[in-house]
Amino acid sequence: MPQSTSDRMTVEQLAERVGMTVRTIRFYAGRGLIPPPLREGRNGFYGPDHLARLELVRELQAHGFTLSAIEGYLERLPSSASPADVALQRTLLAPWLSDLPETVARDVLEVRAGRALSDDDVELLVALRVVEPTPDEDVFRVSPAHLSVGVAMIDLGLPLDAAVEAERLFESHAREIARELTDIFRQKVLPHYRASGESAEAITAMVERFKPLTVQALVTAYESAVNETKRETVRRRT
Repeated sequence: MPQSTSDRMTVEQLAERVGMTVRTIRFYAGRGLIPPPLREGRNGFYGPDHLARLELVRELQAHGFTLSAIEGYLERLPSSASPADVALQRTLLAPWLSDLPETVARDVLEVRAGRALSDDDVELLVALRVVEPTPDEDVFRVSPAHLSVGVAMIDLGLPLDAAVEAERLFESHAREIARELTDIFRQKVLPHYRASGESAEAITAMVERFKPLTVQALVTAYESAVNETKRETVRRRT
């Protein structure tokens, strides 16, 4: 994908943006995890595609993938995948990542965000739980896996009160769903597998395989409910 001049970064700027060292980026490039930079004379420039793929690499690392597993994962992505396509892969992984916040100064946060952040922007990121304030007003704890999503919400002009209310709604329902699913697993699923003589390791592996299925079931149910709500709204109007 051609890079616009405003999107171009040197390897040093890319390293600062993604929170890696230049040496690490060059190592990943040598292993084929990111495409070669765009060459202009002796200079190499990087763009959104490189940034998206490196963020996915970091996501996979946080998820416990080995380097060889990451290589295999990225090999299955088509070379034509856009930065948005790669970001979607990160979204699919993010719900099961441990919360691994970093503590950064505000100027570093802005570099990671790829833009200047007003006080209102920071307040929105706090409301979305992407950023947590610290006793030092210019230092924040940030969830790297979710920062790009938070910045996208800023760019869309999401009202702060809507973010606060949506977060409250999702959290309350998510906690209730989590409790009920845990009860089902403890009362029905776990006794079944224990009675079958499965080892603890096998049960653990089974639970891990259930995770993406659970996410997909929740997404499917939510999509179905949203579509039904739309249909009901249309019926009322007609």
